[in-house]
Amino acid sequence: MNRLFHFPLSPFSRKVRLTLAEKRLEVELVEVRYWERPAEFLRQNPAGKVPVLRYGNRVMSESTAICEYIEERHPTPALMPATPEGRYEVRRLVGWFDDKFHAEVTSKLLYERVHKKIAGTGYPDSANIKAGAKAIKYHLDYMGWLLDKRRWLAGDTMTLADFAAAAHLSCLDYISDVDWDRNENVREWYAKIKSRPAFRSILADHVPGFIPAAHYADLDF
Repeated sequence: MNRLFHFPLSPFSRKVRLTLAEKRLEVELVEVRYWERPAEFLRQNPAGKVPVLRYGNRVMSESTAICEYIEERHPTPALMPATPEGRYEVRRLVGWFDDKFHAEVTSKLLYERVHKKIAGTGYPDSANIKAGAKAIKYHLDYMGWLLDKRRWLAGDTMTLADFAAAAHLSCLDYISDVDWDRNENVREWYAKIKSRPAFRSILADHVPGFIPAAHYADLDF
């Protein structure tokens, strides 16, 4: 059995989970308190980060590298476009969400409100939360602008870019930190992706001590 070492509210773990589920690849989920740096986990990934995928005899880390490996091994259904230009746009947007969105929004909201409490590293920083709440508006507007021109974020078909964005937003939606009324394009996009079978295990996640938002698992939110 393939194993994915993950944390439920890690957007990087969720991106890999969505990719595996879309490809209908079975995997055993193993939750890891990675911030405690358990020795067994560090032997698999000295960087001490999730996710880590044990796939056959291989142990792989770094979420985007894992997702692209899965895509190459299991190209159907495709999550990367056929053209170099299309693949560039997907990779650009994956980088946008995993780097810029993560730094400006996810780390300021999710990590302050949830991860600090779970890891016992202090109290939420109100300045960071304020900055994250401001920054997410810009990102939602940018997504809305993209979706005004395209069916999905990177083009006419769903790709890894959509999973990267949905992974971050679903974590934030768990704690009700997304204003879905801000942009109708984004709301409709998330409703489409949230309704996919690949999303079912994500919507079933529960983190002890944190009750998900009432609409979190509601497909008609």
